[in-house]
Amino acid sequence: MKNKIHSVLFGLAVGDALGVPVEFQNRELLKRFPVIDMRENGSHRQLKGTWSDDSSLAFCLADSLCNGYNIEDIATKFLQWKNAEIWTPHGSVFDIGIATRNAIYRIAQGEQPTLCGGFDEEDNGNGSLMRILPIAFYLKDEADLNLIYQTVKDVSSITHAHFRSVFACFIYIIYTLELLKIENKFDAYQKTKTIVNNFIVDKEFNEREIQLFDRILKSNINEFDKDKINSSGYVLHSLEASFWCILNSSTYKETVLKAVNLGEDTDTTAAIAGGLAGLIYGYDEIPVEWINVLARRKDITELCDKLDKKTLNLN
Repeated sequence: MKNKIHSVLFGLAVGDALGVPVEFQNRELLKRFPVIDMRENGSHRQLKGTWSDDSSLAFCLADSLCNGYNIEDIATKFLQWKNAEIWTPHGSVFDIGIATRNAIYRIAQGEQPTLCGGFDEEDNGNGSLMRILPIAFYLKDEADLNLIYQTVKDVSSITHAHFRSVFACFIYIIYTLELLKIENKFDAYQKTKTIVNNFIVDKEFNEREIQLFDRILKSNINEFDKDKINSSGYVLHSLEASFWCILNSSTYKETVLKAVNLGEDTDTTAAIAGGLAGLIYGYDEIPVEWINVLARRKDITELCDKLDKKTLNLN
């Protein structure tokens, strides 16, 4: 499991850092001037290897899980990050989504964590999808799909409580859990579709909401043309784009560069795809020159080691 935890967390953070300098740039501009390596400055005027809130909040979740699963503690760590006490790349928060900011304000007011996230349709940014991945290591031996769904729902709802965000996270985590069992990413994708489609049969979920996921659950998302794949900060776009990049690439490097060069929410698409690409191809396939410039690389390694010890104790 050790190599997988390192692969996932570094895969996520490296993808994030590749995308930070070109966040908000459109696809046409990146087609002319594609990202092929780590950059500095750019959209947020950050040093090379700087990751964003995507990685920060994923690290907060992983850090909390090192002490067991506690939804209150996860929320507290998100608040500590916002106050620049933990898991910022250089000591300050330079990027935070509106929904996440509002949720953390409610956390600070003492509200129940699972009620802090936005419940409205317009609250479906990718802010929970981008940081949900570490929960897979807590759930890796869980067979009860209802419990998996409820856990994912609770963790997502700290910042994003609408069904659409929760369900996107659920699909993503089911795919991750399948990748932990099945080496072939295409087989894992087909198994994920079967599991999720069977899971929803006897549930009273909103049919209109479920239909929004048809391109992933009833079609093969990798067969869509690139111009049919959106890469905005909308949770459904981020889920589709990350799956599309994963299934249409053959290396870690190709996956994350493809994600970044889709444009718009570059760091988040690459983080979401990068975590899974790390799992698929392994830590050693992440370019060492990218790892070496990553902010707080030693701290991330220590976090991975700590989480590995915890997951071993869960077995």
